[in-house]
Amino acid sequence: MAEMDTSSGGHHKKGPGVKKAKKLSTRVDLTPMVDLGFLLITFFIFTTTMSQPTAMKLNLPKDTDKPEEQNKAKESGALTLLLGKNNGVYYYEGQLDPAGANFKSSTMKQVREVIMDKKRRTPEKDLVVVLKPGADATYKDVVDILDEMSINDIKRYALVDISAGEAQLVQVTESRGGVQ
Repeated sequence: MAEMDTSSGGHHKKGPGVKKAKKLSTRVDLTPMVDLGFLLITFFIFTTTMSQPTAMKLNLPKDTDKPEEQNKAKESGALTLLLGKNNGVYYYEGQLDPAGANFKSSTMKQVREVIMDKKRRTPEKDLVVVLKPGADATYKDVVDILDEMSINDIKRYALVDISAGEAQLVQVTESRGGVQ
């Protein structure tokens, strides 16, 4: 508690020969305030909710009796996105033509339109997007393309290593300045 010692020891007289009364210091006991502070901190720690971790929901394939049928997809429903350097996105539908006739390019900003177009033209149960980041792709590009899968509500997609032929095609295309 706060206490003040104001004992003056007599009357206050004014005039010559009268000594001035000593000014005594006040003493404030801060122990109750510290106790109150710790009680408040404890209260807020116990009553707050901890932040919940946020994670992307993954839809995993169902188990089948025949392992060779587990990951099969219709060629007409497949869209393959290849990630290159400088936010470059290259894509093809179905299987890659050996001559590269169905190989197209886009940017990370325009890839949403490509995905939405494929989604419109393909039944949902057949649509599969295959994501293949190249050696020059950045972590940010991979996260951005995964975000696009979530934004466009793509249920079936796979993150796969890029093949040597695809990587070479991407590299040749980037050296030419992209595919129109």
